[in-house]
Amino acid sequence: MSDTSTATDKPKLPKDLAAETGMVNVQINGTWHQFPKGTRMIEACRQVGASVPHYCYHPKLSSPGNCRMCMVQMGMPPRPAPDQEPQRDEQGYQPITWMPRLVIACANTVGENMGILTHSEQIETCRNGVMEFLLINHPLDCPICDQAGECRLQENAVAHGRGISRFLDMKVKKPKNVDIGPRIRLDNERCILCSRCIRFMDEIAGDPVLGFTQRGTHTTLTVHPGRLLDSNYSLNTVDICPVGALTANDFRFQMRVWFLKETPTIDVNCGTGTNITVWTRENTVHRITPRRNDDVNSDWMPDSHRLNFHYLDGDARLVEPLVKTGATRAASPVSWPAAIARAADSLKAAAADQTAIVASGRMTNEELFLVARLAEALGGPALALVPRFGEADNLLIAADRNPNTTGAKLILGTDDPFAPLDDIRTRVRSGQIKNLIVLGEDLVTDAGFTAEDLAKPEFLLLTHILANPTAKAADVVLPTAAFTEKRGSMVNLSGRLQRLNRATHPSGQARDDWEVLRNLILALAETSTGYQKPEDVFAALTASVPAFKDLSLATIGDTGVPILDTGYAIPLLAKECP
Repeated sequence: MSDTSTATDKPKLPKDLAAETGMVNVQINGTWHQFPKGTRMIEACRQVGASVPHYCYHPKLSSPGNCRMCMVQMGMPPRPAPDQEPQRDEQGYQPITWMPRLVIACANTVGENMGILTHSEQIETCRNGVMEFLLINHPLDCPICDQAGECRLQENAVAHGRGISRFLDMKVKKPKNVDIGPRIRLDNERCILCSRCIRFMDEIAGDPVLGFTQRGTHTTLTVHPGRLLDSNYSLNTVDICPVGALTANDFRFQMRVWFLKETPTIDVNCGTGTNITVWTRENTVHRITPRRNDDVNSDWMPDSHRLNFHYLDGDARLVEPLVKTGATRAASPVSWPAAIARAADSLKAAAADQTAIVASGRMTNEELFLVARLAEALGGPALALVPRFGEADNLLIAADRNPNTTGAKLILGTDDPFAPLDDIRTRVRSGQIKNLIVLGEDLVTDAGFTAEDLAKPEFLLLTHILANPTAKAADVVLPTAAFTEKRGSMVNLSGRLQRLNRATHPSGQARDDWEVLRNLILALAETSTGYQKPEDVFAALTASVPAFKDLSLATIGDTGVPILDTGYAIPLLAKECP
């Protein structure tokens, strides 16, 4: 039989397969890789672990190419003569001819059969020269600089600096400790003119209030005349400043970063579910910063959300169970078993139609699942969440200020978990509700109840982290954990399941909400639930709610997984530089 095979029957080379999928072949430090067309050279190097130092570049901003620290050597195939075919090796790649002039990796994109070198004698000489220029006028104040420990200038000075200075003249003096906004201080002597802050305020925050003035070594960062850096996203400029030029008033001189523990978790101030890092030491939260998640918040977060944690250590924290006793009805501290027993006895005394539960959209999925089980143990009383809405900012702050409305809808099996609240309020005022259970909410401040309303039920149970008007009216107050003190999961407005991780331990005798709910169910039903940790509750949740099927707290990961298409789009993600 004759051989009928043709050239098209030959196995395709990796080079050709890459082209069919819209990829290009790039050699980085002698090894071939494939990347999507349009990938920046610096990003291609990062993806394969080839470090390229940089200052002005940020993956979410435009590339001005003004620091010149990211210079690499680029090569391309030689151009063949008109009557010659390109030479190729056994893998189909053409030989690379290296260009004598270095290029910046931040502003150039990869191309087919391109070569990139990130380390060579020429490259290191140029980087050393850039570092020398940057350090000419930079102050030697590292021991007192807040950026110490996470300063890119320090890191690159060690890796690429000369080790000695040849500069003998006086350094240029610039303004220090300048108040440029309500939350930020500026030290212009430390600024290396990377322009990250300028580009962020222009391209992401939409408030181009920063700019450079003067020229040469006297160039200075400043705010526009008559303006302040007062955007609700201003503290992101502190996050991306590679040196200590911009510092946050809230964290300035408070703690050295190498003493702090980092915990990845999520923000609970609105339905976006911004990914954050909580920085703690000795059970105290010292700062909160955004954590990158390209499907949720990119690299950013609003100032109002990141600064909303000081109440965790405030004087209003509830730290022990309280029960009203005696003729004076004064609240007295009691043990947890006594408080749970008192609550269970009172709840058993009223029928289901005389009982109501007001829960919170700030509760985790695990806690909401146990709220549903508590309602079952009580015979099915009215159950509602407290709506919490505000104005969206068309960036990251959603109109729905509850972080887990989507999860509540899935678990409670309703499209409007807030609807029954008006009826509950009416029935409380009319005296039809004898037992009122309030979980994680202050009804006076957030739900339209008055102190007179809360005096009408025969028994009022509250779980909360803070003393408030509802706690003042409650017969039993059970202290619970704050968002940095618990583990669990939530579903944001776009349908992404995300994990809440514990960064600190509950204050005083406060307990995690799921434990309190479990113990209440146990006291009411007089049977064990079998729940020993949040993972057990989540496992029960996955068995009853189809959207959570085949998941676990471990498999959610630090960036979450989509479980539902809600049609909600996070506005900021559409504003980023491609």
